[in-house]
Order: sequence, then C-alpha cells, then structure tokens
Amino acid sequence: MKKYTNTGSKDTRSGFGVGMTELGQKNEKVVALCADLIGSLKFDDFKKNHPERFFQIGIAEANMIGIAAGLTIGGKIPFTGTFANFSTGRVYDQIRQSVAYSDKNVKICASHAGLTLGEDGATHQILEDIGLMKMLPGMTVINTCDHNQTKAATLAIADYHGPVYLRFGRPVVPNFMPADEPFIIGKAIMLNEGTDVTIIATGHLVWEALLAAEALESEGISAEVINIHTIKPLDEEAILKSVAKTGCVVTAEEHNYLGGLGESVAGVLIRNNPRPQEFVAVQDSFGESGTPEQLMEKYGLNSDAIIKAARKVISRK
Repeated sequence: MKKYTNTGSKDTRSGFGVGMTELGQKNEKVVALCADLIGSLKFDDFKKNHPERFFQIGIAEANMIGIAAGLTIGGKIPFTGTFANFSTGRVYDQIRQSVAYSDKNVKICASHAGLTLGEDGATHQILEDIGLMKMLPGMTVINTCDHNQTKAATLAIADYHGPVYLRFGRPVVPNFMPADEPFIIGKAIMLNEGTDVTIIATGHLVWEALLAAEALESEGISAEVINIHTIKPLDEEAILKSVAKTGCVVTAEEHNYLGGLGESVAGVLIRNNPRPQEFVAVQDSFGESGTPEQLMEKYGLNSDAIIKAARKVISRK
C-alpha cells in the first residue's frame, strides 16, 4: 500500500487563502468579493495587497453573486467567498439565474461546509450544497480534501472558463496530498490500488478512506482508494475501471447521501455496470452542535464507518 503521510495538519480554508494570494500576484483579472467574513475565508493578504480588486459586500450574499456576475462582463474573474450555507442555500436563485443560466465565469468559493463547521450548529452545517450545485447545468463542483489540494484547486479554477462551486472546510485536518500533485478538473486521483473493494471518497473523508484501507489490509482485504475532488464533471472512466476490477464500491462524503457523490457514483454504475454499493454519508438528517470529532463519530463519517461499509459491501458481491 502506498503511504500518504500527514505532513502537518492544516485547515483547507487556509489553502484557499494561499491560493488567492498567489492568484492576486499572477492574474490581474482575478477579483475577490466577500460577505463580511474576510478572516474566516482567509482573504486578508489578498485585500492587503490588492485593495482595488477586493470588494467587501457585507452581509448581502445575493447582492454579492449579482455583482460577481456583472464583473465577468468586463472580463474579470470574480471569486466570491462566504460560508457554504450562505454561498448556496441562501442565494440559490441568484446563482441559478445570474451565474449558471447565464454561463458567467464566477467562482463560488465556500468555506465551513458540512458537519465539521462544528459548534455553530445545524442551521450553519449545510449538507445539501453539493446536490444543489451539481444539479445546475454547466456548474463545475469541486470538493477538496486538504490544504494542498485546496490551494491547487483555487489556482486551477482561475484558468477554467465557466461557473465553479469550490467547497472546503473550517477545521484543521491532515495535509497529505503532495504539494506538487497536479490538479486536473474532472480527473480522479488513484491513492491506493486494490482488488477487493473500491473506496471512493471526497473532501475530509479521503484521509479517513486511507486509514480504512490500511486497517482493511491488516485483515487481508485489498482496498482501492480513489480521491474524487471533482464531483461534476465526474471521472466516470476511473470509477468504472476500478469497480469492474473490485466488483463493489463504498462512497464516503461529508454530505447527505441524497444528492451527493454517492448518488452520482450510483448513477454511473446503474447506467453502465451495476454493482453493490454502500454509502458512508449523513442519512437524511440535519446536523447539530458539537465538535467536529464528535459529529463525525455520531453521524458515521470516519474510518471505522468506512471499514464496516467495506465489509458489508464485500459480503454482497
């Protein structure tokens, strides 16, 4: 099994901030808009270095999306930033009409996604955002796993023309992807080759999938682990090739199982090569207040849950 090492835990939102700082220096078309959360989104350096390209919109997220769409007409590349709940659910109509339908080159960047927002509670822990965004025609949906990958994704989407939803998180998590790992939109990354079960993970669950694969190896179970950072467009070829080999799949995500990565993978399989699948995801519920660790444990979003799902799905082959 190839070893991926935690080189020092960091928050993914800081990866976004580092990426924005670099973009500010190298691409004068990039502008940033924030809904009164400069520190939380790590916009500090961008604002300091490029005040003429930074717009503090205040707590007016719908207005922020409209302004961003307008800025694209003048050739700017706007990056909007706020919490995932406010980036999607609060402004869905504006995104649908002004960005997706109009095919505007807006990058919707969302921090504090999923349960790991933690103590702020259920009202802020959006678990439906991937579903909301992936259903919009033309919208690219990206969910990164660590600091390095978030930085790489931030840089990559600036060069990609079209609306993008970039999802990342609040807490400190293992930073294990190589800093020089190429980020190719729509291309999955094979982390570990295996023969008995495919584990397809996204976001914070990628590290948990690697831990699960290591534990399963000690049981004599060979797990293939795939990092799906781009949920739309989905790398169908990588999924089908892996599942054809292993014969079963576990999907793992910090999102409701309805509308998330798991449903996208199931759709690919049912249309091409149906195989047993188990979902590690939130089971159609809202979250609650608690530490990220407590919530991931309670809602079954960790390596132990992936291990149990892998054993179960193998038994169904």
